[in-house]
Amino acid sequence: MAKAQKALVATVVVPTFNGEKYLRRILDSLKDQDVDGAYDVLVIDSGSSDGTLDIVRDFPDVRLHEIPNAEFGHGRTRNLGARLSRGEFTAFLTHDAIPLSASWLRRLLEPMLLDDSIVAVTGKQIPRPGCLPLLKYEMEGVFIKAGVDYGVTVYSQEWAGDDPLGRDRAAFYSDVNSAARTSILLTVVPYRDVPYAEDQMFGRDVLAAGLKKAYAPAAAVEHSNDLTRKEYGRRVFDETLGLRSVGLAPVRLTRRGVLARVVRGSLIDALRIAGDRELSSAARIRSWLVNPPLQAKKWVAIRRALLADPSGRAQERHSLEARRRGGAPQGKS
Repeated sequence: MAKAQKALVATVVVPTFNGEKYLRRILDSLKDQDVDGAYDVLVIDSGSSDGTLDIVRDFPDVRLHEIPNAEFGHGRTRNLGARLSRGEFTAFLTHDAIPLSASWLRRLLEPMLLDDSIVAVTGKQIPRPGCLPLLKYEMEGVFIKAGVDYGVTVYSQEWAGDDPLGRDRAAFYSDVNSAARTSILLTVVPYRDVPYAEDQMFGRDVLAAGLKKAYAPAAAVEHSNDLTRKEYGRRVFDETLGLRSVGLAPVRLTRRGVLARVVRGSLIDALRIAGDRELSSAARIRSWLVNPPLQAKKWVAIRRALLADPSGRAQERHSLEARRRGGAPQGKS
C-alpha cells in the first residue's frame, strides 16, 4: 500500500456503517494488492456504533473519513469518495465485499489502462458459502448475463443498438465491486444522489455520455447479502423501486402473473438445488422447503413495489431501507 505523498494509480474507497463482520478481511486483502503502481485505501464511515472504527485503526495506512449518518447516500457518498481520491482511478467496495485475490485491483483497472475510451469497470461477485440458494442463483444469473468468464466484456451505446434487452444488459453496473476514472466521476458522470439504484443509473449515464464501460470477471469478490427471510422481501421491494426509477422494472404485474412466476421459479430452483454439489443432503432438503416461500416473498414484493407510490406510506411499511433508517446500510447487490 502506498504512502499518501506518492502519486497514486488508485484509491480504493470503502463506505462503512457497522461493518465489523467482514471489514478486517477486506482490509487484510487490500494490504498487498499486486498492481502496477501505488494505491491507497479510504474508509468513509457514516456513524458506526460497533467495532468498525477500531478495526480501521488497526490499519495505520488506511485513511478514515467520518461523516454524520444523516449525510450518507449511496451516490452522494461515492461522489465524496471521488473528491477525496488521490488516484487516477477510484475503486469502490461495499463493507461486505471481500476481494478474492491479490490481483483483484489490477484486474479491475486493467480494461481502463489498456483502453482510454473505457471509463468504468464492474467486477464479478461470487456468493458466500451458505448463501440462500435463491439469492445464490439470482446472483449467478446476473453475472452470466454481464459477460463471459474468460475475458473482459466492453459495452457502449453502439453495442446495445435499438434492442431494449441489449440496452438493459449494456447498462448493468454494480458498485459493490467497481472502479472508474476519477476525472469522469468529478466532471462528466458523477453518481446521482438517489435513494437506490445509483449504480444502474451511473451505468446508463456512462453510455448516454458516449463513453464505454466494462465487465471484468477476474476482479472477483465474495459477496452476498446476509438477509433473514423476513428481510429478503423488503430488500426486493427496495431494489424494484430503484429499478423503477431508471426504467428497468416491468411496467405491471398481475396477481396471476405473481403466481405463475412463483411456480416457475420454484420448479427451476428445485432442479438447481437437486444438482447443486455444494449442498449437503440435509441442506438440499432445507432448501427445497425454504425456497418456494422465498419465491413468493420475492414476487409479492416486486408487485407491491410496482404499485407503490415511491414517496408514500408503502415505503415505510415494506422497505428494508426505511426499517433501517437511523442506520445507513451499505451492503448491496
